[in-house]
Amino acid sequence: MNWIEIVGHTGSLLSSITFIPQVYKVWQTKRTKDLSLSMMFIVFTSTVVWLVYGIGLMLWPVIICNAIICMLSLLLIYFKITFDKQ
Repeated sequence: MNWIEIVGHTGSLLSSITFIPQVYKVWQTKRTKDLSLSMMFIVFTSTVVWLVYGIGLMLWPVIICNAIICMLSLLLIYFKITFDKQ
C-alpha cells in the first residue's frame, strides 16, 4: 500500500465515523426532534451515488466509506421515523 492509498483509507475512516456520535446519541436519548429528515435523505442519496461510483471504479476507500455512511444514515432515518411517532 502506497502513501496515497493510506491517505485515501484514512480519509475514508474519518468520514465514516462522522455519523457515529449522532447515531449513538439518538439511540440513547430516543430524541430526533432536531434532525432534518430531508437532510438525512439527501445524505443517503448522495452516499448511494458515491457508492455506485466507487464500485464502478473499484475505489475501495470510496466503497467502504460510503457503505458505512449509507448504513448509518439509514439508521438515523429509521430512528427519525420510529422515535417521532412516540
